Amino acid sequence: MRLLLVEDEPEMAAAIIRVLTKHGNIVDHVPSIEQAREALKAGVHETMLLDRQLPDGDGMTLLSEMRRNGNTTPVILLTAHDTSKDRVQGLDEGADDYIGKPFVADELLARIRAAGRRASNYAASVVSEGNLSMDTTTLQVTVADETLELPRREALTLQILLRRAGRTVMRSTLEEAVYGFDDEIQSNALDSHISRLRKRLADSGAAATIHTVRGVGYILKGAE
Repeated sequence: MRLLLVEDEPEMAAAIIRVLTKHGNIVDHVPSIEQAREALKAGVHETMLLDRQLPDGDGMTLLSEMRRNGNTTPVILLTAHDTSKDRVQGLDEGADDYIGKPFVADELLARIRAAGRRASNYAASVVSEGNLSMDTTTLQVTVADETLELPRREALTLQILLRRAGRTVMRSTLEEAVYGFDDEIQSNALDSHISRLRKRLADSGAAATIHTVRGVGYILKGAE
């Protein structure tokens, strides 16, 4: 899952990032509302973790702005203000969840998963092509009902290709889905992921193959 963390306390941000990346997530971190606005323009984040006390204002301002503009990205508010009044205000403004600091890592992870499941109510959580399927909430892949274990970046690549099966996906779209803002992307990194993914799919007997659209991107096609 690609997450946007808006948190200005360096130690808190570092601790959250360690937990989230350990469990296979990509985390983009920004410390202010203004930088969060810029990050949201990429349209690649599946959930936002939003602190309320930020250097340039209350995170609720950004949340309200997002909802007014029709941005439905799930938002979990992270805050030291954890009274019932604060929680009600946050939920009324459009937050999907509200968690007070300090919190237990497992609780945060569970709330992120729950937010993802709720978001999947308007997007299919399981996508398939032939005998190849993926639960996009957990990134679990099966081929003919047998589990296929994939490294995180390959799973994220396959997720995008499956969601757009039969259509060309641009390289830039795949790179945005697979890499964080701060990742250094080698020129052939995506090609390497695709190459390994192709082999895993072939070895597992998947009835779907990844084709290169030279100079543009890739396309996933089912068996003809």
